[in-house]
Amino acid sequence: MNIKSALISVYNKEGIDEVAFALVKNNVVLYSTGGTKKYLENLGINVLAVEDFTNYPEVFGGRVKTLHPAIFGGILYRRDHETDLSELKQHNIPSIDLVVVDLYPFEHTVASGASHEDIIEKIDIGGISLIRAAAKNFKHTSIISSKEQYVEFTKHYIKNGGSTSQDYREKLALAAFKETKKYDSAITSYFSGEQNIVLRYGENPHQQANFVGDLNGLFTKLGGKELSYNNLLDVDAAVNLIRDISEKDKASFAVLKHNNACGCAKADTVLQAFTDALAADPVSAFGGILISDTEINLATAQEIDKIFYEVCIAPSFSLEAIKLLTQKSKRILLQWSMAEYSQPIVRSCLNGVLHQDRDVLNVLESDLTYPTKVKPTKKQLSDLLMADRLVKNTKSNAIILVKDGKLISSGTGQTSRVDALRQAIVKAAAFNLPLQGAVMASDAFFPFPDCVEIAAESGILAVIQPGGSIKDNLSIEKCDELGLSMALTGVRHFKH
Repeated sequence: MNIKSALISVYNKEGIDEVAFALVKNNVVLYSTGGTKKYLENLGINVLAVEDFTNYPEVFGGRVKTLHPAIFGGILYRRDHETDLSELKQHNIPSIDLVVVDLYPFEHTVASGASHEDIIEKIDIGGISLIRAAAKNFKHTSIISSKEQYVEFTKHYIKNGGSTSQDYREKLALAAFKETKKYDSAITSYFSGEQNIVLRYGENPHQQANFVGDLNGLFTKLGGKELSYNNLLDVDAAVNLIRDISEKDKASFAVLKHNNACGCAKADTVLQAFTDALAADPVSAFGGILISDTEINLATAQEIDKIFYEVCIAPSFSLEAIKLLTQKSKRILLQWSMAEYSQPIVRSCLNGVLHQDRDVLNVLESDLTYPTKVKPTKKQLSDLLMADRLVKNTKSNAIILVKDGKLISSGTGQTSRVDALRQAIVKAAAFNLPLQGAVMASDAFFPFPDCVEIAAESGILAVIQPGGSIKDNLSIEKCDELGLSMALTGVRHFKH
């Protein structure tokens, strides 16, 4: 498709010179508006004003300049339709073969902290409409929707002797619709109260990252540095975990590292819950995430202040606790609104995106079945249910060991369940935490008796697991042989 005419309307003029000179070299007629027209004329390029053929001036301070049938007709008419060609001639509408647009910088304006009025003024109307029109008619019209395309377009244009190929125009159209989607999403996020936060970096310093969402709806930051990419993932894991294990009339406290709990406990007081949670792995707690479902008082804050942590989260803090914990300026203090959220989980995968519902299913005592001769005691049942909630929030393959309402140890992210169990047992021994009378949870079934044998040797007395294997009887029979009880949930909780 040979380009004979082009409409150029760009906010950021950087890099447009090369495109414009390439077009002029091929005698392309250029149309433009306002600041773009002046910029091109200052380069010595002859440019026709849009209002010269619309017979309508720019109005309302430039809010309306390209929104006219003569412009959109020249972009959208079909070159292979006789009726369209006839109407084009009848209404004296000039053909437009190329549209070049750089949108108003809406996201940048929001990020700059501009006033609401200034942000609204940076919502592009004409530009976004021009992009959509040219992209829709890609069979006949080329669309440059970002200054990032200038160099590539110019190379293609010159290589093809002043024209563009069908495949390339379709590629440009796809990029254009992605651009409009991104732009509309930014506006939607702004009006819905979501933030677009540019983070210091991603998982590692060489990776760029940002967060789009409504953190203010969940947290009030009382002190500390800005949240990082890794902080946000850990905070999300912490909130999901504590919501699952929270219990009326008990204080629950968890310590997380790399999205997994390295300590968790329920107790009558928040101080005791913190002390018990920390005891499970005080080494891993260094630089971790702390979360409580109960107000943190001064006594608890004094103990928390003795360790190094990244983030501390609670529904409230006493004034004395806030005064103490905010003295260290880099440690982040978040007051949690405990508001519910259940957005689907979205992650990139291969050449696309995976969507799934969050795992919000929690097993209740009434859901359990007991295939073994020995049944769990009431106290063991409480520990088993806690262990099941913890294993649900732990990276697979996972084994969780719980005793007296406390996480004793865990095996996380292993390639075999036997390795996960052995890791948990070794870790418990390293911190002198006895396993006699503890219970064990698995995130998926284990049909073979090996895990039961290893657990029994360590003093573990009860097991909770999904069940569902055709070889369930092997582990059930081993439990009966060794005197362990088993509870089946019927629910698998893989977490990759």
